[in-house]
Amino acid sequence: MTRTADLGIRIGLLPSGPTASIADVPGVGVGHATIWRDEPPPPAGRGVARTGVTVIDLGGNLFRHPVPAGGAVLNGAGECTGFLAAAEWGLAETPVFLTSTMQLGRVYDAACELLMAQDDGIGADDVIIPIVAECDDSFLNDARRMQVTAADVRAAFDAARAAAGGPAPAEGAVGAGTGMSCLGFKGGIGTASRLTPSGHTVGVLVLSNFGDQERLTIDGVPVGRRLPAAVAATSPPAGSCITVAVTDAPLDSAACARLARRAGLGLARTGSVGHHASGEIFLALATGLRGPRHEPPARSADQRPANSAAEPPAASPDPHAETGWIVGGDRLAEAGWLAGRDRIAGRGLDPFFAAVVEATEEAVLNSMLAAPTVVGRDGNVSRRLPAEQVKAMLRAPGLVSPGELGLR
Repeated sequence: MTRTADLGIRIGLLPSGPTASIADVPGVGVGHATIWRDEPPPPAGRGVARTGVTVIDLGGNLFRHPVPAGGAVLNGAGECTGFLAAAEWGLAETPVFLTSTMQLGRVYDAACELLMAQDDGIGADDVIIPIVAECDDSFLNDARRMQVTAADVRAAFDAARAAAGGPAPAEGAVGAGTGMSCLGFKGGIGTASRLTPSGHTVGVLVLSNFGDQERLTIDGVPVGRRLPAAVAATSPPAGSCITVAVTDAPLDSAACARLARRAGLGLARTGSVGHHASGEIFLALATGLRGPRHEPPARSADQRPANSAAEPPAASPDPHAETGWIVGGDRLAEAGWLAGRDRIAGRGLDPFFAAVVEATEEAVLNSMLAAPTVVGRDGNVSRRLPAEQVKAMLRAPGLVSPGELGLR
């Protein structure tokens, strides 16, 4: 499987984790169920399927121990169930499920059923709204057939549970990414990670399905303009991109929302302009302040209770005070400014912003480099990105001409 590092380039400044994937975040697992069929249309068969399900699981029982969460939308021509609840409560109570647009309902139903089977309190003590996000794979997949089953969702979920602590997950045309196209080539699932100076990990996974070849940019080089255009009469339409960022850092929901917004900068670096019909939906989750369902997470100073002092008491000397890595301390907690656990805020978030931008950019490129050429319904073709040709371009002297920069 070709990845960005194989091109001989390094995206950004921060180092990657051991697997350079979202699996570097402790406890996180990714599972896929890939649905690939070539059958006649009904009633003789089920048609052509190039679709699937991908699950990002944070481990444990998220209903009993949710995690701080936040989201952002760059362009809203898409759907993500559970997004509004996560934004309102600042918590994620389920794993993240990814699939194709017209399979979203089936995945939602199956997610409810399998999570209810694991906890008798779901639907009795309280309800859940599973986080299920989608992109349109109908260029390659026969979307008029309901291709995904509950068994597929369970297979992806079980695989995610088993994958925690393992190698990087499969990328490209797998799971929910099976039928996706990106920047004029085959896209799908991509992932990357970054390590922050504070010792935390940020992992990103994308479901890439957006953009035009002419705008494809790799490490600042306008590669798409130099590659041959597709010869097919039809090409994939500009679609969407779901981006999920997860960190083990102690971040609250407000910080998660700020992280989620930075994913759009990573997409822009690869060539996204957020087309009219595109759905760029971003989620960020943080496990560092995970706690029991009815226990409030730690708060930042700008979220202090209304009855607290107008100014915070002086904190104990903090070796990180000048860099702003950590806010808090015992006296702040005693005054009600924190719920007993320090967490990162303010300027301390800057490395996390950079990590999301860099990892998102790299994850998009990984989604394309890992994917083969795929032929789907009606003979539609989504081409593989020619990695060797791209590598040669990036190594060539005079990578960017004055004309390409608009300097002539």
